[in-house]
Amino acid sequence: QVQLVESGGGLVQAGGSLRLSCAASGRFFSINAMGWYRQAPGKQRELVATVISGGSTNYADSVKGRFTISRDNAKNTVYLQMNSLKPEDTAVYYCNTYIRSTFRDQPHQYWGQGTQVTVSS
Repeated sequence: QVQLVESGGGLVQAGGSLRLSCAASGRFFSINAMGWYRQAPGKQRELVATVISGGSTNYADSVKGRFTISRDNAKNTVYLQMNSLKPEDTAVYYCNTYIRSTFRDQPHQYWGQGTQVTVSS
């Protein structure tokens, strides 16, 4: 069974920084894309950033230049470095991955439990 464990959320003042981590554990063959989504109160969940196994990244326009996504394949971990945080970045942040259980299987989507990020003005 695959588990995603997130850490690094918290309360920070506007202009500050936080680093989120998400580690995948369990038995599986490979991890394809890894990424972060967020959901603010009363809003739909939205993509923040993704990184594929080859290292290519994609960002939401609202975080470009402020957030950096990276992954450590040896540790099965994805990170989100968030700088110059704004109050509008306040949300629950969810880790998202596509994992193949065996080489025969198609990638299956997994979600982390979510971690709260609150940015005060």
